[in-house]
Amino acid sequence: MKFLGVIPARYASTRLEGKPLSDISGHSMIEWVYKRALLSNLDLVVVATDNQLIYDKVKSFGGEVVMTSKDHPNGTSRIAEVAKIYDDFDVIINIQGDEPLIEKDMINSLITPFLNDLDLKMATLKHKIDEIEEVENPNNVKVITTKDDYAIYFSRSPIPYPRELNINNYFKHVGIYGYTRSFVIKYSQMAPTTLELSESLEQLRVLENGYRIKVLETPYKIVGVDTKEDLKKVREIVKTNNISL
Repeated sequence: MKFLGVIPARYASTRLEGKPLSDISGHSMIEWVYKRALLSNLDLVVVATDNQLIYDKVKSFGGEVVMTSKDHPNGTSRIAEVAKIYDDFDVIINIQGDEPLIEKDMINSLITPFLNDLDLKMATLKHKIDEIEEVENPNNVKVITTKDDYAIYFSRSPIPYPRELNINNYFKHVGIYGYTRSFVIKYSQMAPTTLELSESLEQLRVLENGYRIKVLETPYKIVGVDTKEDLKKVREIVKTNNISL
């Protein structure tokens, strides 16, 4: 079984334009994500972009990159285009391009279930929430699962409803996904669904169409970069902890 890591990287961003090219300790953010992903057990890592500047930057540090259409309505559609190009891979791991401190063990933990269950179509990660503010923040997507770790629902609202608040009941969804190549192509062709549009959470389309998503717990809490403040925080983490590529 062959595993392909795909890092979608768009230049346009409402809160931080051009963020894949943002400098972190002398390297672009996209280089941080790419090279840290290379430390995992993936067979190949490729950046998927629609921007020439990002394409050229990846080429400059020796990375694999593919130019994709500018017309994709969402990330899944872009991943599916790449999946069609790299047709000799069995599983695609979708790695966020704005998480420069991604841990290799997070990626590896998504590879393992596909090796253990040949019927598995899709998997993702979660981590425990330890502050009530995180539960109440709609930017933090929460997830609840069955006893055997399949998603019941994802929501921006606090789930389960905090009738008797127990912080141990809450998990934040971590936006890294694994899917079989055939399934991500099929998923990208499904029509948007009611709950997906209501919550603005694309993964709900999978559940609404009757498919299961395996949700694995990770101890890692990664700082995603959406704003200048986030970028500053990551730069400070890198400097304070003497992290290098």
